[in-house]
Amino acid sequence: MAGYREHTLDGAGAVDLVVALYDGIIRFLYAAMAAVERGDADARRAAVKRALDIIIHLQARLRMDVGGRPAQALSEFYAAIFAQILQASQSASRLKFQHAIDCVRNVRDAWREVARDPEINSASPRVLMMQSRPSAADAADAAAGSNWTA
Repeated sequence: MAGYREHTLDGAGAVDLVVALYDGIIRFLYAAMAAVERGDADARRAAVKRALDIIIHLQARLRMDVGGRPAQALSEFYAAIFAQILQASQSASRLKFQHAIDCVRNVRDAWREVARDPEINSASPRVLMMQSRPSAADAADAAAGSNWTA
């Protein structure tokens, strides 16, 4: 299965890769929710760790110097969703995990809209952050919003 996933992403554009990371977060949060239902704290913690690792990766790759306001909004989103996932795990709350999934899915859907632009999606990640196309910046900014709260 891992080989299949690797080949699936071989021809993916930069935005497709970001969408795949968001899908990973969602998948691990569902696994954490299932672990809560089973009462399996070890599995919950493992799934939460994997989701948080992806968020840390995404946060570390933000280029604030070229990303401007959309990068700042995404940074705020990552910080808020990180805190929310920690709270969900600590309280073993299905409801809090579902809320985190809904938030991540909203931003992922905005990235999917950006991915529909072949010019943006074929660009390398570095070029992607340097482009100042309003449609990409506005989509990320609108989806991430600002002043996120966990």
